[in-house]
Amino acid sequence: MWAAVFFALFALSAAMFVSVYRRQRLMIEALRVARQKIQIEEARVFDFLHGLGIALTETSKPSDLHVLIVEGALRIMEAHGGGLYLADRSSDHLRPAFVSRHCPPFFEVPESIVRQPGFSWGSDLRIRGASTGEGVLGAVWRDKEPLMMTGQDPRLAMLRAGPLKTTSAMLCPLVHGGQNLGILAVARGPGIEPFAASDFQIFKAISEQSAFALYNAIIFSEAAEKKRLDQDLQVAYEIQRILLPANAPDIAGFQISGINIPARQVSGDYYDYIRVDDTHTGIAIADVSGKGVPASLIMAMCRSVLRSQASGQQSAAAVLRKVNEQLFPDIKEDMFISMAYTIIDEQTGGLTLCRAGHDAPLLYSAKDGKVTKINPPGMALGIDSGGVFNRFTGDFSLALERDDCLVLYTDGVTEALNNQGDEFGMANVIKAIQASASEGAAGIITKLTDDLRAFVGAIPQHDDITLIVIRKK
Repeated sequence: MWAAVFFALFALSAAMFVSVYRRQRLMIEALRVARQKIQIEEARVFDFLHGLGIALTETSKPSDLHVLIVEGALRIMEAHGGGLYLADRSSDHLRPAFVSRHCPPFFEVPESIVRQPGFSWGSDLRIRGASTGEGVLGAVWRDKEPLMMTGQDPRLAMLRAGPLKTTSAMLCPLVHGGQNLGILAVARGPGIEPFAASDFQIFKAISEQSAFALYNAIIFSEAAEKKRLDQDLQVAYEIQRILLPANAPDIAGFQISGINIPARQVSGDYYDYIRVDDTHTGIAIADVSGKGVPASLIMAMCRSVLRSQASGQQSAAAVLRKVNEQLFPDIKEDMFISMAYTIIDEQTGGLTLCRAGHDAPLLYSAKDGKVTKINPPGMALGIDSGGVFNRFTGDFSLALERDDCLVLYTDGVTEALNNQGDEFGMANVIKAIQASASEGAAGIITKLTDDLRAFVGAIPQHDDITLIVIRKK
């Protein structure tokens, strides 16, 4: 009897041992599978991050990054379909950047569109976006809150209408640097377990890294675009320097000097020396309203028209009337050109001046050291087609005595600001002219520019500066 009892206990112990052993083996196998799954997920995540790093180069195309983000998210999350939707900066709308083959509709697609002949979910979802609050996509974008939908969530009904009979989905806003860049969305269909809370945490981490990559891609793109614009501006600057005179003309009985200092790479100011005929030389100074590239383009156009009309014409007013007639149809309503055009008669030594709304030239008299404004009537170019312009704009004759100086300038001189917000002003211009008149035309320009620099200090130049000095010898 004791032998039977002993045998029964031994058999029971053996069975328990086998049972425990099997359970432990099953647990070990489950842990091994879980560990393997974690390792696979880690490898996929690191591969995804590595891909983002490679994509963040100046030579990569944005579309490559968009594909990488979506396909990487699908691979890591073991999702069947998904898409990346980016915010359109020009409107309150999300546009599809990349949509996978089996992406469900994360917004409502009207039944009337679905029933149209030739309708295809794949083609439609690649072009259709959503506005704020439209569908689950627009709601996540509006609320800036991640969303996971599983089980009997009624919002999944909309997603099941598409190519993927969606059983669960996750959407996450892509926010970085204070900007709501868009939405990353993935979904699973039948044949795989719905997304779990742990999947949601991983997905939010992926979305965070994707937002960082997209933000940096924007920075790279903007930096590259700025580099291209800087190169274009440099070319424009070099071309404009060619259009401005390299040297002053050698006119018997006169000394001429001029300078242009642009506030930006390109200038809206203009000055020129034009050979009218064998005995006459034209000297022009102009200021186009505005600054930068638009003003520089108008300046180039003005130069071309002025030169075409100046040849052989000894009336300064007649030249500017023709210039205004040609420029008026091509100048926008909010733009105009102020100009002063002087023709020097080398035989008589006389000057003919026409002032088209430009700052009044200054006449320095060597006899008494006084500086006076030469202020004949006239209106700016490009404002009127000619009816009013031609009546107000006429020739003004001027005779200079020995060592007298006529100073032409743009308002960038008088309106230069210091760190207190004070303007350089006409009084300082006159003072500089009087102090340097004995040093000739170039001396006046040197004194004026030196005084300007000392006055403004480190304050950036806010307007173009142009000066021309005509001195009678």
